[in-house]
Amino acid sequence: MEQRPPYARPQPQPHPHQHRKPPHEGVPVAVPDGPPAREDANGGVREPETLPAAEPPAAGASGRDEQGGRRRLISALWPPRVTRAQLIVALLLFGLGLGLAIQVSSTSDNSALRGARQEDLVRILDELDDRTQRLEDEKARLEKQRSELESSSDQAEEARKQTQEKERQLGILAGTVAAEGPGITLSVGDPSGSVESDMLLDAIQELRAAGAEAIQVNGVRVVADSYFTGSGDDMRIDGTRVAAPYVFKVIGKPEDLEPALNIPGGVVQTLEKEQATATVERSAKIVVDALRPAKRPDYAQSSSQ
Repeated sequence: MEQRPPYARPQPQPHPHQHRKPPHEGVPVAVPDGPPAREDANGGVREPETLPAAEPPAAGASGRDEQGGRRRLISALWPPRVTRAQLIVALLLFGLGLGLAIQVSSTSDNSALRGARQEDLVRILDELDDRTQRLEDEKARLEKQRSELESSSDQAEEARKQTQEKERQLGILAGTVAAEGPGITLSVGDPSGSVESDMLLDAIQELRAAGAEAIQVNGVRVVADSYFTGSGDDMRIDGTRVAAPYVFKVIGKPEDLEPALNIPGGVVQTLEKEQATATVERSAKIVVDALRPAKRPDYAQSSSQ
């Protein structure tokens, strides 16, 4: 008796009418590159025709194309075509930039007041109010003079009085007439010789801005055309040598003159930074008796008829 294997099974035989797959079916076949071969009239195989290679473009044609492209680019960019909307936007941007520049400038100009104390700011505001009040008083005085001239029975005599008063005031400003009145005394000590002429000139400018009516320094009358030169031991005012301590006698409203010198970053602080000393004293009576000779103008003449 034959034994059957437990696992092995007989291989199935193909049906006699079943077609077999060709041996190359399912196997990739390499396809030659290029166009397929063609048969000729006699049944032979012709070689595939090859197309001639494209010739490169001539150098001259390439240069002409490049030049033409540049001309088209230039003609598109110049002259610039500005529309109304672009012009309006440009003007708005210009105005915005100008406004920012002005704002930055004004901010930088006021930077010195940012660090000031509250009482200093109040004092500066009071000084500005006093200056405004002085201008209002001057306006009222001139209007009163005009009304007096218009209503006076003896207009010639009234005009003569006002002319004399005006001459006296102009003489005080020109330094040809002595003056007295309330004011301050500013004493500047310079032990280290570090005070420059421009520092004294800054003090004069601050006093004038605060309403000073008459000023003299160490016996020299200071007027509109006065000048300061030198420094240390060779300090000069209008060519006259002056030595420290420099004593300023100033006629004006003390309540305006003293704060003008003591503001933050003002004359007193600037002098103290240069190792100088500065003291301000108020007085009910200041005498300014230094005189300047009357100077006749060479070219200017009165325009009144």
